[in-house]
Amino acid sequence: MPVDFSDILVVGVSSRALFDLEKENEIFDSEGIEGFRKFQQENENEPLGQGTAFYLVKSLLELNNQADKRIVEVVVMSRNSPETGVRMLNSIKNQNLDITRVALSGGEPLASYIDAFDVDLFLSKDSIDVQTVIDSKTCAAATLYAPPTEFNPKDNRVKIAFDADAVLFSDESELRYKREGMEAFHKYESEHEDEQLKEGPFANLLIKLSKIQEHIPTRIELSPLRLSIVTARNAPSHMRVIKTLRKWGVYVDEAYFLGGLSKDKVLKAFGAHIFFDDQDTHLESSSKVVPSGKVPYDSKSELTKIEHKNKKNN
Repeated sequence: MPVDFSDILVVGVSSRALFDLEKENEIFDSEGIEGFRKFQQENENEPLGQGTAFYLVKSLLELNNQADKRIVEVVVMSRNSPETGVRMLNSIKNQNLDITRVALSGGEPLASYIDAFDVDLFLSKDSIDVQTVIDSKTCAAATLYAPPTEFNPKDNRVKIAFDADAVLFSDESELRYKREGMEAFHKYESEHEDEQLKEGPFANLLIKLSKIQEHIPTRIELSPLRLSIVTARNAPSHMRVIKTLRKWGVYVDEAYFLGGLSKDKVLKAFGAHIFFDDQDTHLESSSKVVPSGKVPYDSKSELTKIEHKNKKNN
């Protein structure tokens, strides 16, 4: 009988996102599959270190112990073959991670298997796989930065932070800002504050996170799953965000409208297990203090053209 994942959060995480496999990746690049296979077999009983997504995955899985039913599933997705994946499987067991579903594609791209595993959020260090998932609109997806050198979650709660435009919401407002400037952006947002913002690539994920909170037997204000928005928006454009979330039926614990201030200090104070943003300028600083992931624009988006143009000019 098929499993119903309608009220279960399913996270697909690549092996390089979950564990520290940078040395192994360098061996693969320099020595090819033969050298990689030899190294992994010789070290298959050596536990792997923690990758960028490790604390997020561990904490999400622990929510199952506090809920009235299983609300989180994690699928580890790897381009390893079953033979070279033994070390990763041993590391999952060594870390006592409650993970039972694994995809070992033997070198094939992982994006094709997202729908087959009913994934809601895909985390990877492979930007091509992530871009493919974003373009397909199958689920939320982000390319992870290297983990911060010092990150220790402050408590047992899971803390997830999102940027607003082009992440939770469509890129429409971000595009208006880039084309017409800040004054025109604020004017439009203020005049349309009662008009719901269109959904972005992470909208369904936020709605799913809000839905699984219902299975945790505490008041929502005391939930061990804590959600935050950290955005460059500020007054008067903030009201449209708040009213859109209300229309979605989503409860967000915290929101920070920074008006151009740096996001890293707020994220550090919040203690985010992961922060999702669309701009490298924010992520380069945030990734030094909290695990961070870049949400790419759809390949056909006007923002993609602007981004490529800016990179070319620089």
